[in-house]
Amino acid sequence: MQFISQEKILKVLIGYNPWWTASIVPREFTKPVKRLAFYEANKLFNHPSIRREVILSGPRRVGKTTILYQTIEQVMKNISPKQILYVSFDHPMLKLCDIGTIIEVFINNIALNSEELYLFFDEIQYASDWDTWLKTLYDQNPYYKIMATGSASPILASKMSESGVGRWSQIKIPTLSFYEYIELLGIDMPNIKEGVKPTALAALKKEDLASLMVSLQPLQKHFHQYLLIGGFPEVALSNDVPFAQKIIREDVVDKVIKRDMVSLFGIRNVAELEKIFLFICMVSGNIIVQDTIAKEVGVSRPTIANYLELLEQANLIYISKPTEIKGKKVLKSRPKIYLADAAIRNAVLMLGEEVLTDPDEMGLIIETAVYKHILSFYYNQRPQVGYFRDSNSKKEIDVVVSFPMGRIIIEVKYRENSTISEKEAIVEWANHETTKGAILITKNSDDYGIAASHVTKTPIIRIPAFAFLYLLGYAEKEHYKQS
Repeated sequence: MQFISQEKILKVLIGYNPWWTASIVPREFTKPVKRLAFYEANKLFNHPSIRREVILSGPRRVGKTTILYQTIEQVMKNISPKQILYVSFDHPMLKLCDIGTIIEVFINNIALNSEELYLFFDEIQYASDWDTWLKTLYDQNPYYKIMATGSASPILASKMSESGVGRWSQIKIPTLSFYEYIELLGIDMPNIKEGVKPTALAALKKEDLASLMVSLQPLQKHFHQYLLIGGFPEVALSNDVPFAQKIIREDVVDKVIKRDMVSLFGIRNVAELEKIFLFICMVSGNIIVQDTIAKEVGVSRPTIANYLELLEQANLIYISKPTEIKGKKVLKSRPKIYLADAAIRNAVLMLGEEVLTDPDEMGLIIETAVYKHILSFYYNQRPQVGYFRDSNSKKEIDVVVSFPMGRIIIEVKYRENSTISEKEAIVEWANHETTKGAILITKNSDDYGIAASHVTKTPIIRIPAFAFLYLLGYAEKEHYKQS
């Protein structure tokens, strides 16, 4: 029995697809700036020989829907607007009917005899049997192209192993990088030579490195605002920090914990989950002892382990696992937990501009931003990204990126005096044959260059945090332009 008439479904679809009558996508839908993920998504969506349904996943409010609209605008240059269908399964009425019924209404009333259709499904995890429908549409309609979004990575990943193999590809979209934030601000961006990236700075001549850092220096004044609220496009341009943080709490955190995780994962005790997430916000960037959280919150250790896994799958946190110097994973060790964006921590804990003058807080915020940027930059290469800590000597390296042929190590020293001693782990690892890059993240704009006091097999390059994050984003953009 069908709960909703086709007439009512059509009325909803007409509201979602204004281009059927206006022949353009409203400007407020497409936004003037394209995220880096847009280029990756469109490369897959328009690939001339490899056909894939594209699924965009990531935290709420990072611009997944905007990428759909931007793709629709691009597609419309070559086909009739009536061959394009956009649907959001967040709509309460559409949750009561399946994808097949919606497409039937679209074909019978709008697309008519069109064989080639472009289908855009928003928040697809709320559609009933969505994975079966994607499989069926792919197998039976070779001229359909499909792009979808979903805020729950585990649901998408689990279904991919069952129905999606060889049919769809998932692209994870992080919060805004510092490069994207600068682009969104609309300010003049530095003129940088092709091929410049953080890991290659050690090979630059002194004068070339100095020239590069001088060109980047004007960006530093925007860095603190980015760290406070800049990860989410909707509020990134706001000067009202308390209001922006309220939006992040309500639209990003509360909706995920109180709605998404309840409906998708069957979470019953929301108050318990909120306490755990609050505790994580307080210790973000530190090594997590699950027994300690269990004791503080008053739940069992297995419950903590389960919640941590679900929070990671819901795109609210990252879990960084330990690595030893030989490159093997340490199986029974404690992970580090990072929030998906530093702005989330600031919003939940209601940390305003005063946090910018707290060295300890800023160390955690910068490390969170560095870890997120590293994960995003190397996303397609799928390396192991973790950390190193020796329990005896307490030596530590904040981020270790491990590839089959070697690794890159990054240590955050965001403070006035970023001097390192010969005994520190980054010096020891920079002398190891498998280390291909060693980076020390500093605070001040004039604190850059090769750490001359330490002669190591792999030079240790010092880079101010704002310059490091910007150059990572720049290198990522260059990659998309060339591919």
